[in-house]
Amino acid sequence: MNKRIIMDVDTGIDDAIAIMLAVKSGRFNIEGITTVSGNVSLQQATDNTCKIAEFLGANDIPIIRGANQPYLRQPRFEHHVHGSDGIGGALADMRPTKRPYDGFAPDFIIDTVKRHPGEVTLIMTAPLTNLALALRKCPELIEQVDEVIFMGGVVTSFGNVSPMAEYNIFADPEAARIVFQAGFPKLTMVGLDVTRRALLRDEHIASLTNEAIRNYVRESTEIYVNRYEERNGIRACAMHDPLAVAVALDRTIVGTASHFVDVETKSELCDGQTVCDFQNRLQRVANMDVCLDLDEQAFMRLFIDTLNRP
Repeated sequence: MNKRIIMDVDTGIDDAIAIMLAVKSGRFNIEGITTVSGNVSLQQATDNTCKIAEFLGANDIPIIRGANQPYLRQPRFEHHVHGSDGIGGALADMRPTKRPYDGFAPDFIIDTVKRHPGEVTLIMTAPLTNLALALRKCPELIEQVDEVIFMGGVVTSFGNVSPMAEYNIFADPEAARIVFQAGFPKLTMVGLDVTRRALLRDEHIASLTNEAIRNYVRESTEIYVNRYEERNGIRACAMHDPLAVAVALDRTIVGTASHFVDVETKSELCDGQTVCDFQNRLQRVANMDVCLDLDEQAFMRLFIDTLNRP
């Protein structure tokens, strides 16, 4: 039986490809895709998600709008990374007929999980605002979700939006703290520690056999590749969000360890930093599995094989 999932996205370049990976896998019942302010505005993220769903012929998947700003802060968009439209200018001429459903994403998450207790995995590839709002309204959600897999944070390296912070956590650290401290029995962090090793290169794009998908991936990632090369000296595109989907598909591609992780919310220099207590100095019970190792070749095989499915 296919795994039931809800994807929560702020659809920029890698969120869009993560949606592609989930849809093309054929191994999920995608109950819905919820959108949130993050890389781009809520409206742009929702528009982009509708475009990608229609592009994939997945018009039956409900798309539901969520929070239009962080839990306590003002939005911070990443147009210099994802382009003015969030998906690198790809599908610029597309005028999708698909429209989002009525409703509010946190309520949709609550209602869906309650209808299928113990069966729904939440794959979060955006700031964690929607899930934090759902938890504030329904704390017992932690007992009814199967698992939460989120792309965010970094615990062994440097940040990508500040010296110490990864963007999704930095954009709404208060929401992240609510999620981290909620008590989910199965919470998995897919952070920059592993996503920086999930690198999509030109030869990988060339190996995609579906011409429409190959052209979309090449066009949408161009601005991202240029930015990554400028920062890191490597011509590639880090598949941050697709790796979170890949973990839901095949957990054996990552190596994890259970640790207590918290979020800095009041530091001038380290705001949004995810702090992992590797030596258990705080004497706190581990609250998540942290991805610390990645089989890069296995991930790329999974990624390419999945996007090449008919």
